[in-house]
Formats: sequence, structure tokens, C-alpha cells
Amino acid sequence: MERATRIELAFSAWEADVLPLNYTRVGSIVPPSCQVAVEFEGPANQLRRSYRTIVAKVMVLSDRSIKEALEQGRIIIDPLNEDSIQPSSVDLHIDQLFRVFRNHSQRVIDVREAQEDLTELIDVGPSDPMILHPGEFLLGSTIERVALPNDLVARLEGKSSLGRLGLLIHSTAGFVDAGWDGHLTLELSNVANLPITLYPGMKIGQISFFEMTTPADRPYGAAGLGSKYRGQRGPTPSRYSENFEK
Repeated sequence: MERATRIELAFSAWEADVLPLNYTRVGSIVPPSCQVAVEFEGPANQLRRSYRTIVAKVMVLSDRSIKEALEQGRIIIDPLNEDSIQPSSVDLHIDQLFRVFRNHSQRVIDVREAQEDLTELIDVGPSDPMILHPGEFLLGSTIERVALPNDLVARLEGKSSLGRLGLLIHSTAGFVDAGWDGHLTLELSNVANLPITLYPGMKIGQISFFEMTTPADRPYGAAGLGSKYRGQRGPTPSRYSENFEK
């Protein structure tokens, strides 16, 4: 088998890095608008077709498409202000409920054990801020309930202006699966050198939506998936220990 030796890039360097190179060249695997002139033959033809499908069909919803999905009830964001809809995302706001870690009474976080006693629920009220100190980590929640259909996923990201102050709103849980329904728990941390105030009702992040190639056969919450957080309200502690009960 001849080794492909030249990649004609119109993708980023990352895109080139993840493409397999040990296959025979026979043409272009993607549309001309984003050409990478490497193709595969034999069993790899199936991979080629899948890759073309992904490039062609996965897309971010624009403000117009978001409004249409909201009007049709395919996406639910409640409550929703019209001015929260951005060009390709929707602004979300932080609730007045927080979960702080009981560092003084816990020797270690054992992921096999239930975590009900690891955190304490704090209600700061509608107007008083929560103070997030440097190096501190706590859980918050969006005011909004978010629900997705079986053919859309979402990404939650922080606001740029807050990121420039050192505020991170999630550590790993920025992905929202198809079929999700509930409030979003925020994993808040302060990487700055000064405390940061978190006022209930302030804009805390933005959620964007992506169309899947097909509807999910088993969306989030389907029987047998072990979905742990569907329907959650307020900052919800980890239920990872349930993975050890199977």
C-alpha cells in the first residue's frame, strides 16, 4: 500500500493532525470548501463516507434557528429574555443557590462513596453576592431550565468578560447531551489572585446548540443509560458513586 505523503491544508493544524495518513491517496475526502487531499481505499472507504457526512451536517445554530427552535418547542429555555439571544448562543444567568465544600470535615473525596455530606447548600438571597475566593471551588446553578430534543446537543461556555477576571464556570462538564432537561450545574472556580463576587441573576455563561447527524437512538434519560442528573434543580452534587453500584 502506498503511503500518502502530501496533505493540502485548508483546515487548521489540529484537523491535519487527527487525519489518518497511512492509506492510499485516491482523491479528496471533503468538499472543496475545506479540502484535505487525502483519501482511503478498501475498508477505509467507510471511514471516508462517515467523515464527509460529519463535515456536511454538523452545524451551529444561528440566532434565527435558535428562535425557530424555541418557538417550535424543540428547545426550552425558561425563563428567557429576548435580549439573551446572541448571534449563535443564548446567555444564561446564575441562581442564588450554591454548594460549598466541607473541607474541614472531610479527610478525602472517595469517588466510590455517596457525596451528600461533602457539600453544604447555601442560599445567599436574591441580592447578596456569593464571594468566591482565590483557588476556591464551589457549585452553582443556572436560573434557567434547559431542555433539548433528541437531535441537538449543546455547549456551555463562560462569558469572555468574566474569564478575563479569572472566573471559570465549568471544569469538565460543558457538554449538554441530546434529550437533556433540567437546570445546569456550574463548576465555579477562581483562578485570579483576588476574590470575585457572584451576584444572583448576573449573566454567567452562554449556551450554543449543535445539530446531530441523526436523532439519538437513546437520548439522555433513556432506560439503561444510567443518566444521573435529568430533571435536576439547583446545584446538584456528584453522583459518580452510582457507577460502582452496577
